[in-house]
Amino acid sequence: MTSVVGTVECIWRYPIKSTGGERLRRADVDVRGLAGDRLFAVRDGEGRFGSGKNTRRFRRMPGLLRLRSRYPDGQVERPELLDPQGAPVPEPTAYLRRYLGRNDVELAREETVSHFDQLPLSILTTATLDWVRSAVPGVRVDERRFRPNLLVRTPPGTRPFVEDEWFGRKAWIGDGLCVEFVRSSERCVMTNEAQQDLPHSPLILRAIAKAHDARLDALATVVTPGRVDSGDVVTLI
Repeated sequence: MTSVVGTVECIWRYPIKSTGGERLRRADVDVRGLAGDRLFAVRDGEGRFGSGKNTRRFRRMPGLLRLRSRYPDGQVERPELLDPQGAPVPEPTAYLRRYLGRNDVELAREETVSHFDQLPLSILTTATLDWVRSAVPGVRVDERRFRPNLLVRTPPGTRPFVEDEWFGRKAWIGDGLCVEFVRSSERCVMTNEAQQDLPHSPLILRAIAKAHDARLDALATVVTPGRVDSGDVVTLI
């Protein structure tokens, strides 16, 4: 049995991991995810990638979220890094070394080690996003806090965290893209950090941790590659 759960409202791609991304009207999607998504990262001398947390693969590098990245010509071969004022940076590695105060970092393309924290696609509903807004009144919240690839507009009355009901199921998005929902993301302090016009606030992660074990969104794998367009219908199957 199939059921329509919403429509694609926003498509986001993050050419350089842990920087602000670019909003798209459409995107090609293959088994790795959105074409060019997190294809590049800030890599340190130990081979760890700039992130909001410290792990075996990632190194916390505060300030990256104040930067943005995009593919200016639509091709995913070379991303453009934008400084906090939105101006393009001519030499990304040199700029990053000055900006971060580290001489061992460079802008690197993905090789054998994945730049993704978890799975290829992150999908968030407006029902869940609206709940976060209500849980932290006075704090500016939009989907950029949670860095989804797709924001899905759900019908009025949809309960927050409805994404939990999708795990283990597949969905058609538009005419040809099929994904399978697996689990949710475990959120970290990155949700609290300042980025562009969003101020720092520790209340966001605290609210999600209390209400939903710090988990939010639906992570998915790609079953059938295709294209996603703004306005595409999302149909569970």
